[in-house]
Amino acid sequence: MTMTTGSGYPPRGHRSVPHTGDLRVEAWAPTREECIAEAVRGMVGSFAELPADASHVTRECVVAAEDDSRLLVAVLEEVVYRMDTADELPVDVAVTPEPDGVRVRFAMADSSAATQTGAVPKAVALHGLRLAQDAHRWACRVTLDV
Repeated sequence: MTMTTGSGYPPRGHRSVPHTGDLRVEAWAPTREECIAEAVRGMVGSFAELPADASHVTRECVVAAEDDSRLLVAVLEEVVYRMDTADELPVDVAVTPEPDGVRVRFAMADSSAATQTGAVPKAVALHGLRLAQDAHRWACRVTLDV
C-alpha cells in the first residue's frame, strides 16, 4: 500500500497532463529539490523510455535563479540543452540545495538507448509556471513546448 499525503497523492511523484498544443508536467515531493527532480523525471518520461540498465555517465552542474519557479525552469532547460547538444537523456537525477540554487547530478545515457514514446520538448514555457510549498508538500507545474 502506498502512503499518501493529505491531498491523496503518494509522497512523491509526477504526471503528464495534455495541454493545448503542448505538454504540462505536474510533480510533487516533500522537498523543493525532490520536487524539481520529479519534474525532470516527468519531463523525460513524457517522451522517452530508458532501460534501467542503460550505461550512463554522471554530469553535474550548479543552477541558480532569482526564485523557485525560475529555478525549476533553469533545471529543465539544462535537460533540453544536454539533449540538444550531447544527445543525452537523464536516466536519473539527484538535486541538492546550494546557497543560491541547487546542485544537479544527472545520470545521463546516450539518447540512442531510449525508445521515443512522445514528442520531445523543445523549450520550457513561463505561462502557468509554479513551484511552491503547500500544507503537505512541494508541488510544481510546468508547460513544455513540444
